[in-house]
Amino acid sequence: MKHTLHPILAVILGIVLGSLVNSSLIHVGEMLIPLPAGADTTSTEGLVAAMKLFGPQHFVFPFLAHAVGTFVAAFLAYRLGRNVSAYAAYIIGGLFFAGGSMMVFMVPSPMWFNVLDLVVAYFPMALLGKRLA
Repeated sequence: MKHTLHPILAVILGIVLGSLVNSSLIHVGEMLIPLPAGADTTSTEGLVAAMKLFGPQHFVFPFLAHAVGTFVAAFLAYRLGRNVSAYAAYIIGGLFFAGGSMMVFMVPSPMWFNVLDLVVAYFPMALLGKRLA
């Protein structure tokens, strides 16, 4: 039972901490790269309406948030899971990828960002986190 429960708790803790890193980087990005005038990102509807106002610089921190959040989550899950299950990083990558995929369908961001984000920010960062752990 201990060998099953420990990796599950490690994955859950990784998801929580990775999500905190993700949201923190989004907030830091909004402070360093101000949103365009009239942009409201407090709701999905506001974000969808503001998307046409965003330039490439407004996508730097969302990408970093997705990549670093996934990396931290996978690193912690694998490390805290005491390397019992290599699947911890894969589960993290899959869950964060699912969240990123949902955002692609909910928020009409530029195709270059969608491709970059989905191809680079999730599974490669999860595998890197596992490898470095």
